[in-house]
Amino acid sequence: GTAADQLSEPLLAMEPLVPLHAIDIEEEEVLARERHYSILDRSNGVENAAAAAHSNNESFLKAFFRSKGPPQVIFLCMLLALSLGSTVGVVPAVVTDRYARINHGYTDADCSSFSRDEKPESCLLGSADAQNMSAAASFVSNGLTFVTSSLMGSISDQRGRRGIMLLGIFLSILAPACLVLLQLIEKMSPNYYYICNASTGLVNWIAIALSALSDVMPKQWRAPSFGLLLAGFSLGFAFSPLLALVFSHLGVSIFSLSLLVGGFLFAAFFLPETLPPAIAQEAIRARSVDPEDETALGCLARHVLRPLKELSILNRNRLFRLLSALAFFSGMSSSADQSLLIYYLEERLGFIDADIAILFLVLGLTGIFVQGVVLKPLNDRIGEKHVVVTAFIFGALHNCFYGLATTKSVIFIGVAIGSFTGMSFPTISAIKSNNVKEHEQGRIQGALYSLSSLASALGPASLRFVYHLTKDNDYPGPGTMFLFAALLYLSASFCACALPKDKADSRSFGDDTTKESEPILQNHVGGERSGNGDFGLQDSHYGSALAMES
Repeated sequence: GTAADQLSEPLLAMEPLVPLHAIDIEEEEVLARERHYSILDRSNGVENAAAAAHSNNESFLKAFFRSKGPPQVIFLCMLLALSLGSTVGVVPAVVTDRYARINHGYTDADCSSFSRDEKPESCLLGSADAQNMSAAASFVSNGLTFVTSSLMGSISDQRGRRGIMLLGIFLSILAPACLVLLQLIEKMSPNYYYICNASTGLVNWIAIALSALSDVMPKQWRAPSFGLLLAGFSLGFAFSPLLALVFSHLGVSIFSLSLLVGGFLFAAFFLPETLPPAIAQEAIRARSVDPEDETALGCLARHVLRPLKELSILNRNRLFRLLSALAFFSGMSSSADQSLLIYYLEERLGFIDADIAILFLVLGLTGIFVQGVVLKPLNDRIGEKHVVVTAFIFGALHNCFYGLATTKSVIFIGVAIGSFTGMSFPTISAIKSNNVKEHEQGRIQGALYSLSSLASALGPASLRFVYHLTKDNDYPGPGTMFLFAALLYLSASFCACALPKDKADSRSFGDDTTKESEPILQNHVGGERSGNGDFGLQDSHYGSALAMES
């Protein structure tokens, strides 16, 4: 034939053209699988060990406490809770008396020395000032958390967890330091304390701590790992109020400050970086947007709007929108319980310091039991989705106890039941962590806490509105606000039933998840020799990152 026909024959015999981007994706998948299997070959039989660990709760605890990072984080959480919890009853007494003297000319005995019915008018006015400043500080702190939490989490994905955690601990030292100075300097205004307290909203320490655990722990162990973190908090809060019954206000304040300073020094010298360098580099590449032709105004707008952009991860898909709704409605109820319960019990049921100490003891011990003992086997048995539903049902139940209680014993029973509600937050955090890329762990945990801070601002206000509408009604009267909180939990439980099981149950990930995750644990327990004979930490960091990618 013609020259054209001769040229066309080889072309017709060729395979159909494949888009270049498809070739790139296939090559990347092949390389990822090769890296994955090379890691498995070097891990000296980690498959059998991982399978045994997955089925054995003791193996989970052993792996958790042998890892590098999680035990230090749990210890710091316990110190933080012990420090903050020990001054729960001290702060209102100290600032009330100081406001009474500065703002209302009070000169007699300490306001805390009077019973509720005998307090002078100046002390009552000082208490109102203290509550107003506490509400204002809480509003500012929650506002800062809403704006910065997701941003800080995103930065930690790129720059590491350790530095931001140190900054968060440092900010938490400022308020206890002011509390000590407040009792040593007679003319010092309590406003300094509340300003420092509000500044802690700049860095949400717990969100970064959850991200650090996600760096190390495999997917099916993240919910119980987050539960252990909350168990550390429960342990600290369980015994901290008892200190106020033994020491003076100044003694407890100094003790609280000493714990935080010691925790900061411990973190500075012994807290390792948990973020693998390869994951950090991937996060930097994924979020690097710096067009050459960008104007100065465009650059400024991009940085100003970045916090909102980081929050957009919550609207990524239907799963995240459902989880955000769950976190919001349950957060409204839980924050209102934390903010209003003590005031309600003191006003309506005559709780005193000893009763409050018992309440915190019950709350702490049952919290340790639920987070440290119940959550892991329950999660293995029914999966994250049904754990969340169960937790919300307990949330509705314990708020009904609060709203209908007429005796102290009913409140203590309600508090014990309410500890099971605490399973919801670590489980929701784990579901979100399991459904984002490894270089987005800080961003998703920060976004979740941003949403929780918004719920913390709206929840108490909503329940207070119900309280004012019903406080003069017949039984249950003001307790109706807790029945309203129970309805919020029931609504959240119905939403939780809509969660897709394949994305809200780590058991469905199968053995592949365990295989991929095992190098993460090897990276952080140390002492394991890789197939090439090296003990290097960077090599195993790189291996864990590749295992996640594959």
